[in-house]
Parts: sequence; structure tokens; C-alpha cells
Amino acid sequence: MPKTLRITLRKSIIGRPEKHRRVLQGLGLRKLNRTIVLKDTPVVRGMIRKVSHLLEVEEKANETP
Repeated sequence: MPKTLRITLRKSIIGRPEKHRRVLQGLGLRKLNRTIVLKDTPVVRGMIRKVSHLLEVEEKANETP
């Protein structure tokens, strides 16, 4: 079963470096308290690691009926 990640932007990007803003935009997070679901890949994990202090991450296993 491939895993997915529920990623929520919990802290504002105001005053953050431009690199952090670009990483969040690349993840698809534009507004505060918005949640996205992405596949658990090394690329996504690396992006999360860069801005982990702004995010809330929850791991979930895909369930197929």
C-alpha cells in the first residue's frame, strides 16, 4: 500500500525567506490552514524538511476496497 501525507500549513509565510515561500508554493500550499494530500516520495519529504517548522504532517496508508 503506498503511503500518502496530509500536509497542513499552520504558520504564516509573512517574513519568511523567499526560498521557504517557493518550497510552500511548490507543495501547493498558498493559504493558512489549508490541507493537501500528496504521495510519500523522497522529493516531497525533502521539501517538508525545509519548512517543517511551518507545517503539520500526518502519515496515512492508502486503503483500497
